Amino acid sequence: MIRRILTYPDPVLKKKSAPVAIINDKIRELARDMAETMYDAPGVGLAAPQIGVLQRVIVIDVSPKDEEPNLIVAINPEIIHASGESYEEEGCLSVPRYGANVRRHASVVVKAVNLEGEEMTWRAEGLLAVAFQHEIDHLDGILFVDHLSPLKKEIFRKKYRQTAEQAQVEA
Repeated sequence: MIRRILTYPDPVLKKKSAPVAIINDKIRELARDMAETMYDAPGVGLAAPQIGVLQRVIVIDVSPKDEEPNLIVAINPEIIHASGESYEEEGCLSVPRYGANVRRHASVVVKAVNLEGEEMTWRAEGLLAVAFQHEIDHLDGILFVDHLSPLKKEIFRKKYRQTAEQAQVEA
């Protein structure tokens, strides 16, 4: 089922998510809904808080659109190693129509549990590394715009208010 994606400045997006204690049918359904919502949006990642569920679940698929999907479902993900520096433009399904360059680690090692309860480890670089960092931030109530300098944050807030006001006028 496609779920509604919360958008900035919804206060739920700033809350920390609770760890998943038991992987049951409810969590499996959540992961299915998240994947369906992400693909429909379309996006490359989605965290449970973005659909109003404060649980530590993320879905990611950075495969090119013309290739088979390669869905990653990560429950209770954590970055156990990070190195290098990357400075790429990011966007977010919860911050539509806005992108900004964000400083991230160039490579990460992420540990999580899959839907079968098995511990998994991913070594990620490039877009996948950025996606993991971005989605794990969501689980901690952090949006990519929180990584901007104070000046860029203020520019974002003003621009975003204007965009939101314009969208209301057009609706």
